[in-house]
Amino acid sequence: MNDDVRNIVLGVVAAGISATLGWLARTYLWKRKLRRKQAFFGLPDNSESLLVVNRDAGSPDLAVHRFDVFALLELAALIKDCGAHAEVITQDAARQGFGDRTEFCVGGPGSNRRMAAHMHAMLPGVRVNTDPDPGPDRSAFQIGSERYRMETGLTEYVLLARLTAGDPGRTRPVFLFCGQRAITNQAATRYLARNHERLARKHGHNSFVVLLKVVNSSAYGPDVVELVADVTRAAQAPLPTPAMGRNSHRAS
Repeated sequence: MNDDVRNIVLGVVAAGISATLGWLARTYLWKRKLRRKQAFFGLPDNSESLLVVNRDAGSPDLAVHRFDVFALLELAALIKDCGAHAEVITQDAARQGFGDRTEFCVGGPGSNRRMAAHMHAMLPGVRVNTDPDPGPDRSAFQIGSERYRMETGLTEYVLLARLTAGDPGRTRPVFLFCGQRAITNQAATRYLARNHERLARKHGHNSFVVLLKVVNSSAYGPDVVELVADVTRAAQAPLPTPAMGRNSHRAS
């Protein structure tokens, strides 16, 4: 074998080794990223999860608002990416505890009794005005001493929560998407899909509650979302007395 042939063979071998090492490195990084995602969502390979859907509060029929359907599709994609499976049930059929399976609960307490039960049990510092009559406080949030009113189509709020009961390393989490309107529920699921890595780095496996503001949904739909605050401590503490705080947040 002359020098030219030897150099060609060595070059091919080196290229093959480099390609193999690159593939192994990419596979390792992809698997590590997937495992972190699975841990955050509580969705190991072939695990089961629960999607709890609300009803359309504005419809007399047992219908699901189209934006809530879009929210479920966003969540279904996340679940599939984790290699897990989902069961979809309606809010009035969810009669079971939590912690055995990861749960994604969509809709405010006025249209989702499962959401109402979770908030009563785990978020005593949050109240949502479910009065259907028109008024400035319709669908308003009270979180601790703060009150957040919506201006339909301009400024609307949604709570995104990851909650665990007991040992967070052993029980599966419950994710809540509690918005003032259906479009804000979709905005929260999209925010979670885009920012779950950052949320995982900040909170790990611990419970958290963040308040999001959906800006000008009449023009931008569910795409423009701002983080207002991490309200975990206020949401998990008892409400102050008197029940309604003095501070109110509205669009300027």
